[in-house]
This record gives sequence, C-alpha cells and structure tokens, in this order.
Amino acid sequence: MITYEGLFIGGTWTTPSSTELLDIRSPHDNSVLGRAVQALPADVDRAVAAARQAFDEGPWPRTSPAERIAVVRKLAALREKRADEIAALISAENGSALWFTKAGQPGLSRQANAYLKAAEEFGWEEILEPSDPAAPFRSVVRREAIGVVAAIIPWNSPFSSASAKIIPALLAGNTVVLKVSPENTLSMNLLAELLAEAGLPEGVISVLPADRETSEYLVKHPDVDKIAFTGSTRAGRRIASLAGAQLKRVSLELGGKSAMIILPDADLDAAIQGVKFGSLLNNAESCIAQTRILAPRSRYDEVVAGLKDLVESLGVGDPADDRTFIGPMIRRDQQQRVLDYIRLGVEEGARLVTGGPKVPPGLEKGNYVTPTLFADVDNAMRIAQEEIFGPVLVVIAYDDEDDAVRVANDSEYGLSGGVWSADPAHALAVARRVRTGTVTVNGAPIGFDGPFGGFKASGLGREYGAVGLGTYTEYKTITVPEAR
Repeated sequence: MITYEGLFIGGTWTTPSSTELLDIRSPHDNSVLGRAVQALPADVDRAVAAARQAFDEGPWPRTSPAERIAVVRKLAALREKRADEIAALISAENGSALWFTKAGQPGLSRQANAYLKAAEEFGWEEILEPSDPAAPFRSVVRREAIGVVAAIIPWNSPFSSASAKIIPALLAGNTVVLKVSPENTLSMNLLAELLAEAGLPEGVISVLPADRETSEYLVKHPDVDKIAFTGSTRAGRRIASLAGAQLKRVSLELGGKSAMIILPDADLDAAIQGVKFGSLLNNAESCIAQTRILAPRSRYDEVVAGLKDLVESLGVGDPADDRTFIGPMIRRDQQQRVLDYIRLGVEEGARLVTGGPKVPPGLEKGNYVTPTLFADVDNAMRIAQEEIFGPVLVVIAYDDEDDAVRVANDSEYGLSGGVWSADPAHALAVARRVRTGTVTVNGAPIGFDGPFGGFKASGLGREYGAVGLGTYTEYKTITVPEAR
C-alpha cells in the first residue's frame, strides 16, 4: 500500500490544506492500490504564489539555457533509472497493459532528447540584418520565458503528457504548476520525487493531484500566465473561454476521431496489424487512436473479416498478464460510457460484427468492456463522429480516393490519421490532403522532433521539438543604434 500524506509544492513536500485521503483503486478489480491527499484551492494558491515568486525573484528564469538543459537532462536520467517501477505503477493505476507501459519508457527518453536537442539549437537570442541597408539600428530578437505555467494533464498517458509540458516549460525558464488527475496520484507523486532530486530551485515546480473544480480554479488564477492543457474538447473550450477573458497564453491538445484510410493496393495483413497498434493501443483510451477505418468497397468484406479476426484474437484481462492486449477502462463511468456507445451503434443501425455491450466473463470486478467492431457504418452516425475513448472500431466504405479523403475530413476533429498503400509516395500524397495535425504512413510511428497537435476542434498550438519549445516563450525585440 502506497500512501502520500503531503503535497509537492514548490519543490518541497508540504502539509495539505485537507488531510483527507483518497483511495486510488485498481481498474482491474477495484482493490485499493494506495491512498493520497488531493489539492484544494488553498493549495493552488500556495503553489502559484511559490511559482510567481520563483519567476519574479528567483534564479531559474535568469539561468543560461545550458544550465537549464543540464537540470532537465538529469531529470530524464533519473526517470530512466526507475523506468520499470514507473511502468508498473501506471499499468496498475490506468489498467494499461504492462507490456505497453514498459514499451513506452524508451519513448519518454526520445521525447526528452528531442526537446533537449531543440533547446541546444534554439535561437534564444538572434541579431537580425535590417531589410534597409541604410537603417541606423539593428534588431536583437530574444525568446524569453512567459512566466507561471499551469500544465493540466489527463489520466490516460500521464508521464508522456506531463513530459510534453514540463520539459519545454522548464527549458524555456518558466515556473510550473502541474495539475494531474486523481487517478494518477501515485505515479505523478513518483514524478514529484524525481523532480525533487533533479536540483530545481525553490518554487519552480509543484505537482497537484486535484479534481475538475480545483483545476478550474487554477486556470482562473490571476497569477498564471499560460495554460497548457491536454484533455477533452469540451473542457478545452471551457479553458479557452476562461483564458480569453484574461488574455492568458493557452495551448490545447484535445480530442480526436481519427481516420485510417486503407487504399485499394494496401498490404491488408500489414494494415490490419497497423489497426492493432494504431487504433487499439492503450485500450484505445488515446486521443490519437485511429478508430474510423476507411475501406474501399472493392475490398470491404476482406477488411471487415480481417478486423474481426484481429479483434477476437486480442487478449483481454489483467494488465499485468503478458497475454493481455486490452485491459480495463480507467473508471466505472468510463466503462459505462463505452458500453452505452456500443448500444448506440446497434440502435443507429450499424452491423455488430463482434463484441457488444457485455463485460467479458470472469472480469466483472473490473472496468472491462469487450473489444467491439461495427461494419456498415455511415460516417454521420454518432459512433463515427464522437470520441468514444475505448476499444470500439467502425468500418466505413468509400467509393474512390476523393471519397476517402472527404470522409476522413468529415469530422469536427483533426488530430491524427493514417494512410496505408503499397506505394508510399502515393500514400504521402493522400496524407497531404487529410486535414489533421499528424498523419502516419504505413504505420510509421509519431516522431518527437516535428510538431504535434490538432486542426479544428482538436486543439490550438503544438507540442514536441523546437516548435513545442517555442510555445513556452515570448518574443522580445530590442533595437540598438549602430555605432557611428
């Protein structure tokens, strides 16, 4: 049993405003994994005050980029040493298959290294040559920290989401209040332990597990300069409205309902395997899951048959079991949400190929659903338009390439997507036509050097690499007269 009776505020474990402990339960069997306190608005006030003082008066924003890089590099090394422990804890909290959380640890290293490389090469201060040779001045352009950053992350991939925000924010010289989901209190407090070891100055970072009401209090706090949020589109709209009223800087990584286009010449076996990892990874509790499968009418029955075999072959059960591919949903209400969407699909007239609104036998204690496949789906159906956040796939037929692109783009979202073809150059040409922030060709993984984010209702701004680092800076231009 893991117990946390304190909150990590400003780099120190402190006594919370409320000592009530929340039970952190296993999605697998609802047993208690640990207990921990949760932050309230009074704790937010303390964390923001510490961050404000550290930014306005402390050394962190005034250190050199090289010094900040060294601290973040140490943080990354500390995480790597505890990678197995982190993977096991996330799996226990989230219900994610253990093989997946272990496989994700090298990805966290690549994510950190991409930010570190970007910081080493970043144009922190540049002198611009005047467009008019006769201009009697030169322009010095600086990239400076914004201030106090409120980083708010969801439960489904906590270390990745946290790293995507706190690493660039810290590299740029900001101070940070990281608000995490109650479900991830144990793993995120482990992150706090690593932050304590990394050598950050007093006040620079806090980690606060808290509910939605306390999160909104943080968003509205007058001493917060930027909000970096990952979560639902509904919550993102609320945050954007609050930020707009105060002219806060904001970046939003929101929901998705991404399409995978299988072109007629695609290697079907490879594409089906691509669905396994591109659509159903992490129990399909992923904003980038490609859960709309677009198949040509000429091969539609083949695609549906192949997907049926795939879905029925997936191991469902204890996330700690090596045979498990699909674990439980994070909470009971999320389990019910997914089951309700499956029932809705039947009501809408989609053909239930496999699965259905039932809990797998023997797993009733946990938050399990049966992986489900629908065929004969119209893209206007709610199961094709709304983010389900669970292992439910829909297969939509298209007539020709133009029709496939039209259907892929017929969504309020635009976060991710995929194209499969025997001709990678052709697949790339189709990918260019899809209105979404990230498109993978033939199952290529998402990289960390290029920008990641969404079109339309999938968000504002970008993460990863130099572009993601830049979103945590302000431009300052200083004009200096030329010596005569």
